[in-house]
Amino acid sequence: MDVWFIILISLSLCFCIKFLLHLLSNSTKTNQSKTGKLPPGPSPLPFIGNLHLLPKTTVDLRSFLRSLSLKYGPVTTLHIGSEPVVFVTSYSAAHEALVRNSAAFSGRPSIVPLSSVLSNNRKDIGGSPYGQTWRVLRRNLNSEVLHPARLKSYSLERKRILGTLVNSFNQCFLHGDQPVRVFDHIHHAVFSFFILMAFGDVNDSTIREVERIQAELIFNYDQFTVFCSWPRLGKLLFRDRWKRYSNILKSQAEIILPLIRARKKLKQEESKQSELVSYTDTLLDMRMNDDQDQEAGKLEEADILSLCSEFINAGADTSLTTLQWIMANIVKHPHIQDKLFAEIKAVVGEGAEEIKEEDVQKMTYLKAVILETLRIHPPSAFLVPHAVSEDAELLGYRIPKDTTVNFVTSLMGRDPKEWENPMEFRPERLLNRGENGEPDGVSDVTAYKMMPFGSGRRICPGKRLALLNLEYFVSNLVWNFEWKPVDGEGVDLSDKEEFLMVMKNPLRAHVSPRIK
Repeated sequence: MDVWFIILISLSLCFCIKFLLHLLSNSTKTNQSKTGKLPPGPSPLPFIGNLHLLPKTTVDLRSFLRSLSLKYGPVTTLHIGSEPVVFVTSYSAAHEALVRNSAAFSGRPSIVPLSSVLSNNRKDIGGSPYGQTWRVLRRNLNSEVLHPARLKSYSLERKRILGTLVNSFNQCFLHGDQPVRVFDHIHHAVFSFFILMAFGDVNDSTIREVERIQAELIFNYDQFTVFCSWPRLGKLLFRDRWKRYSNILKSQAEIILPLIRARKKLKQEESKQSELVSYTDTLLDMRMNDDQDQEAGKLEEADILSLCSEFINAGADTSLTTLQWIMANIVKHPHIQDKLFAEIKAVVGEGAEEIKEEDVQKMTYLKAVILETLRIHPPSAFLVPHAVSEDAELLGYRIPKDTTVNFVTSLMGRDPKEWENPMEFRPERLLNRGENGEPDGVSDVTAYKMMPFGSGRRICPGKRLALLNLEYFVSNLVWNFEWKPVDGEGVDLSDKEEFLMVMKNPLRAHVSPRIK
């Protein structure tokens, strides 16, 4: 034990010395090569920069960045060690960077802990550097999975999952009108849909296994980022944590690889091919280069696993979080629920059993309710970190090449300079008005001064799918049930970070079937 202790202390001292020398070296290089006027910010201390100022939670960090923006403006700099990190808190500054100067701001930092950890350093779209790999992977997702014609092919699966969800709420009512924890019901429904999109027809027990392991990976990611920043030292110092991480990845492979192999086998048996094209099918067909060799450039199984895992969590977790925020606001504001129900009734008429996908396209107030939720409660407080690929300018400040830039989406939608009474939930503010003053539509989310899906070249490719799912499920839940707050409990709209920005106190409500 004494020998191991001496070795561990020696390694730690070596690491600390190396780290300090690296900081000193970087500081010199920064002064020499990153000259120019950086965006303003608090003065950094030697070696640690502004680390001592950073709060522990994302909620506190959001408030801290808001106070910095009031003092220094919408673009501020904090130093992490000797490295500058830029934070953008206004829509106008974000638009200038991500849309007007999209190419320069489309990179990723050399280490994106979230992406690297969750993909086990395999291929993914969210964290890939801006380049050929990213373009090929994103093009495949957009054209083969998220194309409008392909989204239409998943309509029957969406309807089937809705039926299961409606039945689960009905069963709760039949067993006594007790408050229901909404999250428990919608979690399985949302994850089921994305798992079916990823792997095709899968039985419910397997869906629950995939759902469980994906949730386990997500909820533990914060503990595992140390293996990206300091992989060797992390494995030595946090052996139990590394063992748990390895076991999760092993379990994930044991559950998901058989699903990938089953789709591969199905594709090889032409007479048994499925009518539903899954994300896995497109990845099995895809090649990363134009080599004439049929096997050259094909993705490895581990890469397909990583991409499917990213697709499930990026789609399901954000949709689930937003759906709960929408329903919470509908419960909290009965007049909004009444207005929404009236609009649905006007579109589909009395006695309709289901709100169809084509019906929701005619519901402007429904779209406004969803966008207003995304404005105040974007699923993530920040976009995935960007990095500039070349020296760039933003609002007159110089952003040196390779600088990390964070876009604070949770402050953009709450900016009092852009929004009147920004914390008031008022969907009417998003309705377009015709010449007679009556609502005549809702613009696309990119037309508003908020960025829940990002913008520019790195905009979320699943935006169209996310909005379709939210419109479909929200309209049907309001059409089928009346939602009321729990007496004496109300609805708490405070948030906390749990991978995404979720409700601090998950929604509980009385849910009763409507008599139509």
